[in-house]
Amino acid sequence: MQVNLDDSAVTGPGGLLELLAQLPDPRARRGRRHPLAALLVIAAAAVLTGARSFAAIGQFSRTLPQATLARLGTFRRPWSSWHVAPSETTLRWVLQQVDADELDRIVGGWLAEQAAAGHGPIAVDGKVLRGARGPGGHQVHLLAALTHDSGTVLAQRAVAATTNETTQLAPLLDGVDLAGRVVTADALSRSRDNASYAEVVVMPRWRVVGEGVGVSVPVRSA
Repeated sequence: MQVNLDDSAVTGPGGLLELLAQLPDPRARRGRRHPLAALLVIAAAAVLTGARSFAAIGQFSRTLPQATLARLGTFRRPWSSWHVAPSETTLRWVLQQVDADELDRIVGGWLAEQAAAGHGPIAVDGKVLRGARGPGGHQVHLLAALTHDSGTVLAQRAVAATTNETTQLAPLLDGVDLAGRVVTADALSRSRDNASYAEVVVMPRWRVVGEGVGVSVPVRSA
């Protein structure tokens, strides 16, 4: 998926940049250079275009043109018109500290709007992310609600090791407009290896797992 950071859907009124500005900033006020929303927009765009590590997210940031950095409001050098691209270190730290659930909710909701999901059927599917470990060493298990037609994720929740997908279905769908829509959740009663959806595109989780890589990559599973 390609994200045009210069599009009004990102930087215009009600766009992703404005939506992400609602998140509380985990950084101390002193020493902030870049707005939190700008950092999160860059990270989200990088992941959605295929970045699979913090290094790749940092590389994506370095390739952004000056006009885009200016539009996002990144730090401008004093007495200069040059806008500084956020570094990998800065992006990494912010993604480690920000509220992952709220970031998922905002980015997922924005993607749903962009996909014009309309009133088509919604599929619910759970996946275990291979190679990713959460606190306590447990595998990261996600439950997602997505559109049948485009695979756009409308909502997503982490399933704790002490519970299961069934208990998370209602909380998952709480924030989804279900008016006039059919929800299919047959995968909840089957093995994840036998899920009925040909391809599930799961929005990135932003929690850091392991050295250098958060569960911050789009996961495709058959």
